[in-house]
Amino acid sequence: MRKTFQLQVEGKHPDRLLEAIKHEIRKYIKRERRRVLPEGADFWDFDCRFGTSEETAEAVHLSAITGLIDGIVKEGGKQFYVEVVAKPGKRKPRAAGEPAQEEPPEEI
Repeated sequence: MRKTFQLQVEGKHPDRLLEAIKHEIRKYIKRERRRVLPEGADFWDFDCRFGTSEETAEAVHLSAITGLIDGIVKEGGKQFYVEVVAKPGKRKPRAAGEPAQEEPPEEI
C-alpha cells in the first residue's frame, strides 16, 4: 500500500474520515498477513514509511503509524503519505543458554 490520504474532504466529518483511514490501513495489514508464506519464511514483516508527502516520508515501525497519524491530525495537517509493504521474514534462533527475555533484578 502506497497512498496519500486527504484529511479534509468536503461532505465528510473529519473524525469519521480519520477512523475510515485507520480502518483501511489495518484491513490491508490483516489481508497481507493472511497470504500464504513463501517456503522458508516464518512470518510477514512490513517495511513502512510515513510523512506529509511521498518525498518527505521516512522509515518508521509498523506500530508507530497510528500515533504518527494522530500527530498529523493534531498539527492540523491536510494530508499524509503512508507506505506499508509486506515482505517475508525469518526468525533468528536464540543462542544456546540465552534467556528468553531480560528480567530486571528484584528490589528488596
